[in-house]
Amino acid sequence: MADQPLVLGIETSCDETGVGIVRGHTLLANTIASSVEQHARFGGVVPEVASRAHLEAMTPAVERALAEAGVGFGDIDAIAVTAGPGLAGALLVGVAAAKAYSLGLGVPLYGVNHLAAHVAVDQLEHGPLPKPCVALLVSGGHSSLLLVPDVARDVISLGSTVDDAAGEAFDKVARVLGLPFPGGPHIDREARDGSGTAVAFPRGKYDDGTLDFSFSGLKTAVARWVEARRAAGESIHVPDVAASFQEAVVDVLTRKAIAACRRYDVRDLLIGGGVAANSRLRALARERCQAAGIRLRVPRPGLCTDNGAMVAALGADLVSGGAAPSALTIPADSSLPITTVHV
Repeated sequence: MADQPLVLGIETSCDETGVGIVRGHTLLANTIASSVEQHARFGGVVPEVASRAHLEAMTPAVERALAEAGVGFGDIDAIAVTAGPGLAGALLVGVAAAKAYSLGLGVPLYGVNHLAAHVAVDQLEHGPLPKPCVALLVSGGHSSLLLVPDVARDVISLGSTVDDAAGEAFDKVARVLGLPFPGGPHIDREARDGSGTAVAFPRGKYDDGTLDFSFSGLKTAVARWVEARRAAGESIHVPDVAASFQEAVVDVLTRKAIAACRRYDVRDLLIGGGVAANSRLRALARERCQAAGIRLRVPRPGLCTDNGAMVAALGADLVSGGAAPSALTIPADSSLPITTVHV
């Protein structure tokens, strides 16, 4: 245990300031300071507000994580940080802080890919990843299918959204229905009292033979359906609309994930990202994986949303695998491709 690397991870790609500490694949601390309340009145994340919040939260979050883990700065073996993709200004805060800690402590720095970190975090709960596995990553900014032979070295993109990400669609539909931001948890909650078959909303790219996604048309279809009912003076049963929209999203996500596993003859599916906390997605994925003979891995909800533990987990894999540290000149790259796991 003591010979495994003690890694501090920093995550600032969007509106959460996450600091996690792991020893190998053992989670010691996972501290999150969220600025979501500051963005709620705008109905979405404001990059400048997020950046300022990261600046204010960084030092206290690191101190809390160290205290939670029961370690000091002198115990840290390496610093890992999300170098991209994400909001440019928000990423800059985390990368700059990580460089400072690395230089000040005299320990190596590892700049990592945010999406690959969402895959790596599952190891903190379920142990080493099967090689290979297919990963479905769904969040406010990303909807991707990945083939993962080795999360620290080799991640291959199989498909992604051609327009809105799934989480983005949840937020926009929530606004149409008068639900608070962020929309995902509120739609999930409302949908429990509704019927997923109440409204036949479209399913973009459902049978097109690709592993790509499209949620823009679905979002527009919901908005127009609601507008038409309101214009006609009809009442809208929000739980039914929420449930029908949610069913359309998770139907497509799980269908394509199973298709990817079959196409590449992979028997293990991992689901990660903030939308992976959705109760209907987890339930339908479990049902379809069982029917297809595919093993399903989904981290607990607290590890699905953005957090520092996922960054530390990927950093620990890189350290253990003998990867070369990143230079102190690494940039924050808002469009870092998933194929670049480590910068």
